Amino acid sequence: MANRDSINFSELEQWLNERRVTEIECLVPDLTGVARGKILPREKFTEDRGMRLPEAVVAMGVTGEFPEEGPYYDVIRPTDRDMQLRPDPSTVRIVPWAVDPTAQVIHDCYDKDNKLVPFAPRSVLRRVCELYAAEGWQPVVAPELEFYLVARNTDPDMPLKPPIGRSGRAETSRQAYSIDAVNEFDPLFEDVYDYCEKMGLNVDTLIHEVGAGQMEINFFHDHPLGLADEVFLFKRTVREVALRHDMYATFMAKPIAGEPGSAMHIHQSVIDEATGRNLFSNEDGSPSQAFYWFIGGLQKYIPAAMALFAPYVNSYRRLARFTAAPINIQWGIDNRTVGIRAPLAPPAARRIENRVIGADANPYVALAATMACGYLGLRQQIAPTPECKGDAYLGAFGLPRSLGEALALLRAEKDLHEVLGEAFITVYTEVKEIEHAEFMKVISPWEREHLLLHV
Repeated sequence: MANRDSINFSELEQWLNERRVTEIECLVPDLTGVARGKILPREKFTEDRGMRLPEAVVAMGVTGEFPEEGPYYDVIRPTDRDMQLRPDPSTVRIVPWAVDPTAQVIHDCYDKDNKLVPFAPRSVLRRVCELYAAEGWQPVVAPELEFYLVARNTDPDMPLKPPIGRSGRAETSRQAYSIDAVNEFDPLFEDVYDYCEKMGLNVDTLIHEVGAGQMEINFFHDHPLGLADEVFLFKRTVREVALRHDMYATFMAKPIAGEPGSAMHIHQSVIDEATGRNLFSNEDGSPSQAFYWFIGGLQKYIPAAMALFAPYVNSYRRLARFTAAPINIQWGIDNRTVGIRAPLAPPAARRIENRVIGADANPYVALAATMACGYLGLRQQIAPTPECKGDAYLGAFGLPRSLGEALALLRAEKDLHEVLGEAFITVYTEVKEIEHAEFMKVISPWEREHLLLHV
């Protein structure tokens, strides 16, 4: 749909009628990035319907559990009150795998006072975008999303394995950037590109990454909210396509032991709305103070934001030396060993790449958090450390090593609370504590192997 930002509800209805849509999937992204919501017949989808969901639907963890008590209920009413869902007409897309003509529309969550629900992920990203707009800045982002294709695995106790390709064999060696390795899954990726085209997702290049069965898809740069929507829908699409080809697609940060983890690298720049100029470049083409301040903000606040970038216990398995994932917050130009990379680019396209974020992160939360770090750097004029021109893996660890440590840092960093919203931080950290507690109840095979008879 051309010029999506200007679409109103009457134009949305016209769009639905032209495509003879019979069903509407009303979607709301929750804290994990899972699509929640309702499916309605087309005739029931009206502007004044006032569709509602319990507010806790967007405030639960990946296990579906809720805290039983504590600060969570200072934000979420124990009476299980409703929130009102309002469609964002600019997000409408066909569901290309549906049998009958079906549309999907992403909704925003509002409370009884017609205010955005502050802990809904889409609300948090809107909040940060508004802070940039208040300064006359327009953030621009471009995600790079890695994922694995794996053989069907119905037993969670069994390790994952690479899938069988067209040759009838699974990958047994590293095939970084191999065209032939991607071609092993041509039928699957033809469906992915076909579905993305029908949905209007602005995917760019596809490459084979380092791991066996590991792929990466890049998105064209755009406004953060629209791109978060696209990543949200893309994840859903790839999972669906993989199932249709008798395999799984997973965005776990570290799905297979001994293989590299999966990241969501986010390229970021900031445009001056008044002049259209990239704030990261001076008129003579040299890096600006804003470029360095943005890096400084990332360096200062990424450790405290790690629970947002690496949201699960599994996420921290990815962050290890010499595994194509960063271990610290050093920065460098054209240096893939650092956590904060500045790619080689002309002045108009100068940008900063946050390489810390995992593929398992909620795209709305991750974009809001990395933009919050940079925003604080710009506002506080934070100077970065000297550029790392060598191998950052030889330096010290500069990131939290576990979800528990990351949650403690996030709770203590009040500047991020102010930018992202106190209600969101409270709900998020309380939910993550529940997930962490659930994980700690599990006894792993490593513990049985090494501790059972030896301690």
